[in-house]
Amino acid sequence: MNKGKRTPVAPAKMMTAVITGSTRGIGLGMAAAFLEEGHRVVVSGRKKETVDAAALGLSRRFPGDRIRGFPCDVTRYRQVRSLWDFAVSCWGSVDIWINNAGIDQAWKAFWDLAEGEWDTIIQTNVQGSMNGAHVAMKGMVAQGHGWVFNMEGFGSRGRLNPRMVVYGTSKSAVGYFSRAMVQAAAMTPVRFGTLSPGMVLTDFLLEPLKGDAAQLEEARKIFNILADRVDTVAPFLVRGILKAKKNGAHIAWLTPAKATARFLLAPFSKRDLFG
Repeated sequence: MNKGKRTPVAPAKMMTAVITGSTRGIGLGMAAAFLEEGHRVVVSGRKKETVDAAALGLSRRFPGDRIRGFPCDVTRYRQVRSLWDFAVSCWGSVDIWINNAGIDQAWKAFWDLAEGEWDTIIQTNVQGSMNGAHVAMKGMVAQGHGWVFNMEGFGSRGRLNPRMVVYGTSKSAVGYFSRAMVQAAAMTPVRFGTLSPGMVLTDFLLEPLKGDAAQLEEARKIFNILADRVDTVAPFLVRGILKAKKNGAHIAWLTPAKATARFLLAPFSKRDLFG
């Protein structure tokens, strides 16, 4: 994506997207991609300072009155409801709601985690997605249209890792919840889908490895094979969202076929995302 300020081509219909956890990483990247496509965005995160900074940064890159920011802790239902109400008060309706907010875990055995460390992960990843889906579905059924997307992660499709027990458990729960919500949404005018970004090189991916040089070095080898940068993945996901037609849409960047091909080509590749 172009880092400079530019005027995007006007879409046939300007839509409003609300993205939780969008002050950095893939969430912020998707916000920028929606703006690049000519749409409106509400960015959100827990802290007002980071929300304001993200909104200001985007406004410097994209002209027009299409950016708003609103602080929201997704584990607090009333705050999530306030986020919806804010977006509606700005632009009349919400066309796309993305439950992106999430927390990773330190790469440790479960019993080496601090007491209660899993509470925040489960509450944010599972309860946060459920709060967002409940608020968005309720509002969109009333307005008669809309898309809700849940963000998948490691564990959503059944993969296991003994050093990611809590995070994988949370995303496994989100995976079941999403599949069930697709069936539930089929009885409404609202459509429900999932986003699978694969490995994206962000603080979210790297922070759990900080402080363990050996583990980070081991992970770097895998990241250089499978991971991608935000500016590659976010526009792909957003274009998929905007093109989606059928309920149950699953928009995946790192497909099994792509992952297999990358492993096969790894001995011949000089790919270095850390260079």
